[in-house]
Amino acid sequence: MYTDLNRPPLGAVALRRALVTTDDSSGFYSSLDVVAETGSTNADLLARAADSALDRAVLIAEYQDHGRGRHARSFVAPPRSSISVSVLLRMPGLPLDRMGWLPLLTGVAVVNALRSVAEVDAVLKWPNDVQIDGRKVAGILAEVAATAPVPSVVIGVGLNVTLTEEELPVPTATSLQLADAATTDRDTLARAVLRELAAQWSAWRDDDWRTDALAADYRARCGTLGQRVRVELPADRELLGLASDVDDQGRIVVRPDGGGEPVAVSAGDVTHLRPQV
Repeated sequence: MYTDLNRPPLGAVALRRALVTTDDSSGFYSSLDVVAETGSTNADLLARAADSALDRAVLIAEYQDHGRGRHARSFVAPPRSSISVSVLLRMPGLPLDRMGWLPLLTGVAVVNALRSVAEVDAVLKWPNDVQIDGRKVAGILAEVAATAPVPSVVIGVGLNVTLTEEELPVPTATSLQLADAATTDRDTLARAVLRELAAQWSAWRDDDWRTDALAADYRARCGTLGQRVRVELPADRELLGLASDVDDQGRIVVRPDGGGEPVAVSAGDVTHLRPQV
């Protein structure tokens, strides 16, 4: 029995009915499970990925006590205050050099879902943080389960829904409730995110895993473009300049302060800076 009436549990049965394929439905996913608590939904699905028959499986946790973000950063939120969901996707025929596009595609899906049902002005901070008014509302973590015989990835999304200011993990975060979203109903949000992920993934597969259209969709939603940025690079190096493009490999292209050739960055922490005066 839950005690916080403002944070009801997810309706697993209704979510399965809406999203999972059955004999009389056209759902995308093969299974959907909601657990009360786990360490990490990504870790749980990675452990199950050895079963080659498992595909398009969804795992949602009401609470994670070892949630992870990029660079092994921890993420913990009060029970039923967020959506912590992971999906195992197998992608026959996907060129391995394009696997890095899946988290960016997921970012596009989350932005589309939030703009549609939550009616917030969500944008992407490169590579795949979702922001509202410059504050992070969702993070995405993709982890490779296998590269052969079929490329397989577990993609995780953590979406802040009803967190208060006091509950935010960092001051630069936000939640849909704090952003005055049109809805904070987690069932509605979970359905929207998972349906949009299915639509984006299916369109990518049907386009033979080409990246032209996906890159264009990403650029249209990327709030980093046109911003002056600091990129923290390996070996304690940093790059300052204007984020001018996202190339067809998903790299952020930065025009360095003081001139010089544009630099394409495949990995690094980006901070949006105020314009120089």
